[in-house]
This record gives sequence, structure tokens and C-alpha cells, in this order.
Amino acid sequence: MYGSADVSKTPARSEASVSELMMPHQVNNMGHVFGGELLSMVDRAAAVSAMRHARRPCVTVSIDRVDFKEPIFAGELVTCRARVNFVGRTSMEVGVHVVAENLLTGVQRHTNTCYLTFVAIDENHRPCAVPPLTLEHAEDERRFREARRRREVRQQLDRELEATS
Repeated sequence: MYGSADVSKTPARSEASVSELMMPHQVNNMGHVFGGELLSMVDRAAAVSAMRHARRPCVTVSIDRVDFKEPIFAGELVTCRARVNFVGRTSMEVGVHVVAENLLTGVQRHTNTCYLTFVAIDENHRPCAVPPLTLEHAEDERRFREARRRREVRQQLDRELEATS
């Protein structure tokens, strides 16, 4: 029914992209696109990437820090490009690169980078194994190392906070 969890896949095979023209109803009173609008797009692009890798339904577990580097305006085309950076046993980190493009001038701006964690689920909605990641390029290896480090930092923080509760 679903893809096999033991067939290794490259990050490139998980690439996904979501684009949308930002309209006036998607901006706040300053003319900037609502953060929630952008996060919705980011989550959708990342979900497609996770499901492409796992070939199973996947759910969002967390969204790491999101920094809004520059505002996005009505009339700009926003593109969210996602790919799997790291794979654990049942979870995956998906990185999303967000670009806003002025369609009249062609100027593109990198506005956000986000990292999301997804878990693949089985027919009973329980976490299940995902395929390992084959790292083909130095860039894949760098992203994998950085994602693993982010995971370690999150886990350490969780342990520290649990100990103080």
C-alpha cells in the first residue's frame, strides 16, 4: 500500500514547492502578509516533502524558530521550497526556503528559512519507520549535520526543562 521504509532516498527526491500570489485579503494594516498565511504555506510545502520521502501520511510535530527577515507585500509571488534534511527512525526534519518575488521587476528576496519536524504515521495513526536518507553531495551532508545538531539541542532543552518541572 505505502512505500517501503527500508529503501534509502536522496533529499532531492523529496523536493517540493508551493507558490502563491499574495492578495490584499492576506495582509495586515501595514500591508505586510500575515505570518499565519506564510506559515500555512510553509507547512503545506514541508508536508508534501515529508510525504514524498516517507510515502506515507505525515503529521507536523513542531516548527522550529521562524524569523521574518523581510516583510512580504500584496502582489508578490511567494514560493516555499522544501526538502528533507534529516531522517530519524520515524521523524524527519524538513527545511523550507521562502522567496518573495516582485513579478513586475523580477526582483526576488529570501524572506524566511524554517525547519519543521514531521512524523510518518501508519494506518492506526501511530508513528512508523521512514526510509533512511542517502546523502549524495557535500550540501546534503552539511544540512544533515546541522539538522542533527538542532535535534540534539531540542532534546537537551527538553531534558533540562523536564528536570526543572
